[in-house]
Amino acid sequence: MSTIPEMNAETLNRKISDGEDITIVDVREDEEVEEGMIPGALHVRLGELPHRYDELNKEDHHVLVCRSGRRSMKASEFLKDNGFSNVTNLEGGMLSWSGDLSYK
Repeated sequence: MSTIPEMNAETLNRKISDGEDITIVDVREDEEVEEGMIPGALHVRLGELPHRYDELNKEDHHVLVCRSGRRSMKASEFLKDNGFSNVTNLEGGMLSWSGDLSYK
């Protein structure tokens, strides 16, 4: 069982609206992101994360996002294993997101 905390979409949307300092990392594939992503999210495909995680500040609060929450949980566990202390998975992924979208 994972020790990664999860956050639901409603809570994340509220935190974004409140201006909380959160780094959202979308680990979906390019074609998935073309359908829209959470505004301000950084797109780092899951397969690229082992090569790009050093672009992220280990002190920031990171919320990981994918389509349903499974890949982002793997990404969350990877970051935690690599020294990131404040990592949260978006429960239900983009399937649960009803907030605004941005497009690449």
